[in-house]
This record gives sequence, structure tokens and C-alpha cells, in this order.
Amino acid sequence: MSKFLNLATVLVLMASAATAESVAGKFGLGRVALLEEIAAWDKDVRPNGEGLPVGSGNVLWGEEIFAEKCASCHGDFAEGVGNWPKLSGGQDTLADKDPLKTVGSYWPYLSTTWDYVNRSMPFGNAQSLTDDEVYAMVAYILYSNDLVDDDFVLSNETFFNVEMPNADGFIVDDRVETEHALWVGEPCMQDCKEDVKITMRARVLDVTPEEITATEEVAAAGNAADVEKSVAETAAIDPALVKAGKKVFKKCKSCHQVGEKAKNRSGPILNGLMGRAAGQVEGYKYSKAMRESGVVWNAETLSEFLLKPKAFVKGTKMGFNGLKKDKDRAAIAAYLSTFE
Repeated sequence: MSKFLNLATVLVLMASAATAESVAGKFGLGRVALLEEIAAWDKDVRPNGEGLPVGSGNVLWGEEIFAEKCASCHGDFAEGVGNWPKLSGGQDTLADKDPLKTVGSYWPYLSTTWDYVNRSMPFGNAQSLTDDEVYAMVAYILYSNDLVDDDFVLSNETFFNVEMPNADGFIVDDRVETEHALWVGEPCMQDCKEDVKITMRARVLDVTPEEITATEEVAAAGNAADVEKSVAETAAIDPALVKAGKKVFKKCKSCHQVGEKAKNRSGPILNGLMGRAAGQVEGYKYSKAMRESGVVWNAETLSEFLLKPKAFVKGTKMGFNGLKKDKDRAAIAAYLSTFE
């Protein structure tokens, strides 16, 4: 809740109260809302930071909250579930025929994210989060979009340290000044044109996606596994691919760790993955499906698994929806092959 009301807001509230008092007196119903009661609904946060409460929350805490209260609709990694909205990804797609508009690719102001989460989420239990929980949740959404590191703490003080990629992607709507003259006058209702021609057709019709199997997706991609296998074989001499894999791995590191100090989290450590049979990391409780899958990890099997995990190993408890881009899966394989 905004702690202060500016002068314009106060004047509007006073005018609203006066109108309400008139109506209440006329009909004898209810009472006039107090300014304090009206102010309790003044929750908006503006791009300049007005309305932000004091508070803070970090990425890891946000991940826990997100997994508990949001992942059922938006996915564990904000990648979306079914037709529920995707909150991450979509960078560099706004010029495509079918752009993916997410917090990371489209939203120009971080205040919009904070305000929407605070006002409307979680679905079915809106406004149940504390201010600190909202900060943590938004921090995790930023992390899912590769906009902050995993140790980032979002607060009212660090709020403007975050640069939104599409901050300059909007223009002022000046149509009232530039086009208003075109809207006025008597409308034409008959014989307005000599002929009518179809000049453009809608091209994106997949608003209700159909289910396709992992096998079909690989086939449609042009035997992607073979392509990735050949790419992965050169990973040792291609540091650029390994570097790309490190970036893609940010989508995995909330559950999996690699490196000298790696520990099992909600997913097992991935050191020494290549050439190892699935379900073999000591101390990690795998699903029965994974333990009995018979999979041996290499660039090809890892690629097919990461394309659609639940289709490749039916019964796996891994909740990740998958990496759809061939180059991302090849990069992950290259990166993980560097950890023994």
C-alpha cells in the first residue's frame, strides 16, 4: 500500500467522497467511505518508484515462493504451463511474426511487474503476499529472464539498478494531437470505396497449441539430435559453445549445481554427467522411472531428454518443460561436458 497520497489523489478522493455522500443521503444506503479506507486501496506503484514500500527479498527465497504459489500455472522456471502465461524468455523475438512477450522481453518498467504481482497474484488468493515476498518473487522472475544473478537482492533501494531490456521500446501515444482530425465528422456508411480488397491475412493461428510428441518435434527440427551430436563432438575446441552453455545453464541452476562445491538440491549435481547411467548420483532420491530408465547420458540422449523431459522418461519428477532450441541443448551438453 502506498504510504503517501499526492495532492491530485487527495483531491480526487475528496471529490469521490462528496459524490458518495450525496448518493448515500439520497438513497439512504450505506455510509461515506473514509479517506483512510479509500487510501487502503491505493496500491499502485509507478515507474518513478512512487508507491513502493520499504522491503527486500532475494532470488533464492523468491524461487521457494514461486515454486509453492506460482509454478502450477507458470512453470518452475517461469516458462509457462499449457496456455498459462510465460513470464520468461522471448528476448529478441518482438520483431518476429509470433513474438513472445514476457517480463524479460516486453515489459518496459519493473514497477509494472511489482504492481501486478502485488495487486493480483497468486491467482485465487490475490494480495496475500507480504511486501518482502513480492520483492523476492519479482527478483526470481528477473533471474529467470537472465536479468540478475542468483545472489541478487531486490529492494526499494536496488529497484532502479535493474535495466529492463525493452525500456525504450514504447512511444508516447500522440494520436489525439496527430490524428484526431481524421476521426471527427460524419462517418461514411455506404459506398465508401469503389472496391474492397483483402490486403493482409492473419498468419499466426496456433493460439490453441496441439499436443505433439518429443519424437515429432525432433523430426520437425530436421533430425536435431544428429546435428547436436556433431556439434557436441567439437565442444572441447569450441569455447564459444561452452560459454553459451554456461548462460543457458542459468535456467537449470536453481535446481542443479556443478563445480567443486556442488551439492544436491531439488535436482542432483551434474558433475561427471557424460557417460554416466541415469539415476546414479549418491545421496539423491531419484524417481523410480529415472532409476530404471536405462539411459546413459551423452550429447544425444541429453538433448532428447531436455527437449521434453516427461516424454523421454515417463514418470520423471523433473518439472522443467524443456529447451526447444537446438543450439541451447547443444550448448548445455558442451558446458556440462567440462565438469568431471
